[in-house]
Amino acid sequence: MNFRNILVLMAFAVPSSVLAQYDWQDQTEVKKMYLGDNLNYKMEMQGSYSSHQTPLWLNANKYGLSSLDRTNGYLRMSAIRPLHTDSARRWGVGYGVDLVVPSHYTSHFVVQQAFIEGRWLNGVLTIGSKEYPMELKSNTLSSGSQTLGINARPVPQVRLSLPEYWTIPILGRWFHLKGHIAYGMFTDDDWQQDVTQKQTRYTRHALYHSKAGYLMIGSPERFCPWSLELGLEMAAEFGGTSYQPNSEGIMVGTRSGHSLVDFWRAFIPSGQDASDGEYGNIEGNQLGSWLARLNYDAETYTLSFYADHFFEDHSQMFLLDYDGYGSGDEWNVKKHNRFFMYALKDIMLGGELKLKYGSWLRGLVIEYINTKYQSGPYNHDRTSEISDHVAGQDDYYNHGNYTGWQHWGQVMGNPLFRSPIYNTDGIIRVEDNRFKAFHLGVEGQPSENITYRILASYQEGFGTYNDPYTKKRHNVSTSVEATYHFPHHWNVKGAYGMDFGSILGHTVGFQLTVTKTGVFHL
Repeated sequence: MNFRNILVLMAFAVPSSVLAQYDWQDQTEVKKMYLGDNLNYKMEMQGSYSSHQTPLWLNANKYGLSSLDRTNGYLRMSAIRPLHTDSARRWGVGYGVDLVVPSHYTSHFVVQQAFIEGRWLNGVLTIGSKEYPMELKSNTLSSGSQTLGINARPVPQVRLSLPEYWTIPILGRWFHLKGHIAYGMFTDDDWQQDVTQKQTRYTRHALYHSKAGYLMIGSPERFCPWSLELGLEMAAEFGGTSYQPNSEGIMVGTRSGHSLVDFWRAFIPSGQDASDGEYGNIEGNQLGSWLARLNYDAETYTLSFYADHFFEDHSQMFLLDYDGYGSGDEWNVKKHNRFFMYALKDIMLGGELKLKYGSWLRGLVIEYINTKYQSGPYNHDRTSEISDHVAGQDDYYNHGNYTGWQHWGQVMGNPLFRSPIYNTDGIIRVEDNRFKAFHLGVEGQPSENITYRILASYQEGFGTYNDPYTKKRHNVSTSVEATYHFPHHWNVKGAYGMDFGSILGHTVGFQLTVTKTGVFHL
């Protein structure tokens, strides 16, 4: 079953019987709805100080709410009515607003979240900016998903989703589906112009698209401890206007399509950009990941193994490409029944252990990431002199027309790809996307009021194929944080982070966060 068929099945399946995940499915007594009921509020204050710039794990995977400045901080206030407040009903309403007044950030005021959403049975429609967690990975211990991560600010979007697994009854209740489709618009136009000073590539009014589908094979109803989750995440930048300097250094704008046809081409990758010429590559910046996760749920622990294979074109998406073009005047004509197979070298592999009754150790994640291959260093496109179609040099997270898979300077995937916010040359690009890394995450709760988390990463970087480092560079990034939970929902968290190496530089920093949460019943 291909991804398109999965999405069609999901659309028709929403009204059907499902594995119980909402109270209405158990025929729970329904109370009158009050839109002001269960309004969760949060007030938070954070301050950071570093010797040079904010260390990686004090900056990354915070939905873009972070800064590299030596001293930075913010005041944050949010009020959110969770959608699960109406879980006893066949339909529900959720909404929220999350506002931040920062100091020494890329913005003077941040609307981190502002959304409204509605649910009918199991389908959810969300409009606005909202923080979405990662799928099939630990959101607190993993280094991050390679496609749909939690490292950048949310993109305002319209999103149709099945957020919880829907069970297919006719297949013995062993198969479950969930996923989403979303369209939106990036909001960092002014930031791009400030960074580039309109001298290097930047875009305006670029559009956003993401989609994902996940299949779980297992039967919790039968108390089967094994389950297998398979997923496909895809995203695209399209539309808008791309500005680049021509041969004379004059900035020239190229407007991309934004009609319904272009929205369809973002959904089903097709078409081509105006700059593609004779090659006819896919329209926009298309990327994605194949995901897999194997789980064993025992009485006292859960053990999982997972993989995340990233791709930016057919060469790594299917590991197969057509290579039967002619020569001479027929260099761009398909002549032979011949294909080229690529190696599966670029991948994230991880293991996660959860101890259900642990204290000092409650969670452990170990990950290995390799992105060095990128379909090889040879011949990105065929030419009249070289007929071999070996589409190498994929240049992960970068693109010829767009500023790459980033938002407000932070990569939208895994933060071990060096984010453009670190650059000092006025060019928005990922300068280190070919690397090998090991990552460790540990968390626990040694006492009723104290929790802790430790993150550590080791990375070997090689730059990019187009701009490689003259020699291999290394980096070590660590952080240790502890949270004390006071009465009346007051929390104080202290974190200490360090970076050592030639990829991010040498720096140490401390971060203090004070949070007060509660619930309004209006």
